Amino acid sequence: MVSQGYNDRLTRSAEVALIYDLHTHSNASDGILSPEALVSRAKQRGVTHLALTDHDTVQGLQSARQQAALEDLVLIDGIELSCVWAGRGIHVVGLNIDPESAELQSAIAAQKEAREMRAIEIGRRLEKAGIRGALEGAQKLAGEAVLGRPHFARFLVAEGHVNNIAGAFKQYLGAGKLGDVKHRWPDIAEVTAIIVQAGGVPVLAHPAKYELTRTKLRELLAEFKACGGLAVEVISGQQPPNETETMAGMANLFGLHASCGSDFHVPDQPWQELGGFSDLPSGCTPVWQLWH
Repeated sequence: MVSQGYNDRLTRSAEVALIYDLHTHSNASDGILSPEALVSRAKQRGVTHLALTDHDTVQGLQSARQQAALEDLVLIDGIELSCVWAGRGIHVVGLNIDPESAELQSAIAAQKEAREMRAIEIGRRLEKAGIRGALEGAQKLAGEAVLGRPHFARFLVAEGHVNNIAGAFKQYLGAGKLGDVKHRWPDIAEVTAIIVQAGGVPVLAHPAKYELTRTKLRELLAEFKACGGLAVEVISGQQPPNETETMAGMANLFGLHASCGSDFHVPDQPWQELGGFSDLPSGCTPVWQLWH
């Protein structure tokens, strides 16, 4: 089902022509679609500028870039890196990066090792709980992709331990559950510096998802800006207008550019559909002005 918001975007696209979706995932990390299929779907949805921002990998960018050339769509090289701030897991998106950056490649290797160690521990815990073959099953589902909890979730569904992905996280993989294995991610300053060294624009991803008080959110944004952060996702998928207003106000308060993205992972989830979100508020400075 196509949302009214998306239909409105298509109507406006005839006038403004450009639709940016700057936060998406393919099956190179924890998405479902191949990079090529992701680009094609984005084109069908009216997106004109697409950033592929897979978790801790740039593996899908070359395929996405080739497909984007065929589809006449602008592909922006991106990544989403995991980090820690004040003991919390935080994500920073890097836009318009150089995928071949030595600093970035080194960070990706370290993140991959950390994810592999976490996966081994998740598998061990599930095995102890009587769920056999979880690590091997998750690895098989991941293939060449970066191994993550969503692959364990799909394994749990496939083996009949839960009915759906949400149930897998609620029962086994979510916060405080058996498979909630904490990472030793780098801190936010280190990750931000890596993106800058790769020639990219550091963007604080989906700030509302961290469920911070306004005071804590301001502290996070102040530190992010101080360590080189340049933008914040004012819009992450479909969200309430008051949330957009809050994030726009925060962006302006700290002199940060505004980004927008669906955080697309899986087709047919209208709240995270490609391009299926509202426009940035007029008072914001769009992040793409930093590279245009």
